[in-house]
Amino acid sequence: MNKILIIGAGRSATSLIDYLLKNAVANNWFVTVSDFSLDLAQSKIKGFSNCVAKKFDVNHPVERETIIKEHDLIISMLPASMHAEVARDCVKHGKHMATASYVSDEMKKLDAEAKQKGILLLNEIGLDPGIDHASAMKIIDGIHSKGGEITLFKSYCGGLVAPESNNNPWGYKFSWNPRNVVVAGQGGAHFLENGNLKNVSYNDLFKKIENISIEGYGNFDGYANRDSISYKEPCHLKNIKTLLRGTLRQNGYCKAWNVFVQLGLTDNSYKIKNTSGITYTELLESKLPKGNNSLKEKLKSFFGNDIDENVFEKLNYLELFGNKKIKLSEGSPAELLQNLLEEKWKLNHGDKDMIVMQHQFEYFASPPAPLRGERGAEPLLKKITSSLVVIGDDEIHTAMAKTVGLPLAITVKNFLTGKFKLNGVQIPTVKEIYEPLLKELEEFKIVFKEEEF
Repeated sequence: MNKILIIGAGRSATSLIDYLLKNAVANNWFVTVSDFSLDLAQSKIKGFSNCVAKKFDVNHPVERETIIKEHDLIISMLPASMHAEVARDCVKHGKHMATASYVSDEMKKLDAEAKQKGILLLNEIGLDPGIDHASAMKIIDGIHSKGGEITLFKSYCGGLVAPESNNNPWGYKFSWNPRNVVVAGQGGAHFLENGNLKNVSYNDLFKKIENISIEGYGNFDGYANRDSISYKEPCHLKNIKTLLRGTLRQNGYCKAWNVFVQLGLTDNSYKIKNTSGITYTELLESKLPKGNNSLKEKLKSFFGNDIDENVFEKLNYLELFGNKKIKLSEGSPAELLQNLLEEKWKLNHGDKDMIVMQHQFEYFASPPAPLRGERGAEPLLKKITSSLVVIGDDEIHTAMAKTVGLPLAITVKNFLTGKFKLNGVQIPTVKEIYEPLLKELEEFKIVFKEEEF
């Protein structure tokens, strides 16, 4: 019997837990669902067998090592910064590990030892990163198999609110960790454009927007995300000229969010004390030059053409021009903003979220066979667009939970049942992982629409 340990039973783990528990008996698994909140862990296993819920604090080294030693494969649904300690214990005690988070430098350092011990450290097997890698590599490998040369690859993804539940001017509600939304982009972005290296600072990130259109769902803001260049090698794109991975938001979101960035309201590096009872209007005014003008007039003077009535509508929805008081007694600017947004951007009962993803490719294809070798028979420039839209069922069984949890659960199942045998640090850019994953995701109506022209 394989023993699986899931660490973290939060909102993104719902579909992961359901899938593994539904398959536990048939595959002779025993699943432990652990969380700092025992009540939360217990709520996720109701009605299932071959499982147990446990209260678990990952910050206790002895407790962490003890529970890891009792299992064969560890799934970490913790915040990204907490994976390293779990991974080190897994390698130390010869246990496999899987997570949806990006490969960290700490994880890379464990690769050699993990390979030596035959241990799998599977990363980036959620939505973005995860499904994006798998679906893109299917197309990339297909182009390469036909002798094509890829010159452009852009990949955008966003976790948004479904049209039927979109009732605020931001077009956004939280379907995953709010903190990650508030501090998104703070590392800037690094990508390739027409053969040139581009580095965009955090202060400029939400100003440099590309319009992305998805049929049936309209236009979205797309902004560059993290380090795209690091994916040249794992995606077999050594000679590519344009390579960019980005995030999607509803049209107009980025211009309004840039107000918070420029005013330092997403800064998480220091605390403001004695904030209880202060209004959010006063917080904003504290970030602007002093004067007798109204807050709106101060913002107009500070931002100029970078602010307009659509932005004011979004700020007004958050009650930033009224007397809404801060509830926290202290907090960083980012924490104070997050506390407000968690109230205003909450998925309410019956609300549905939406995942949107789009890949864009340009490549040179060989001339048709009858023309090959003839003078003047130039390679043909072709384009492929591959788009995905997934709508959640409700505020619990969200599209985010499905698209993060299912790829992780399916790939864990495929590994434990011997469909692939890999070790060391891996991401889903190899056929052994992505082919069976994409095939099974279709059963959950997670299917890309591809167009070539």
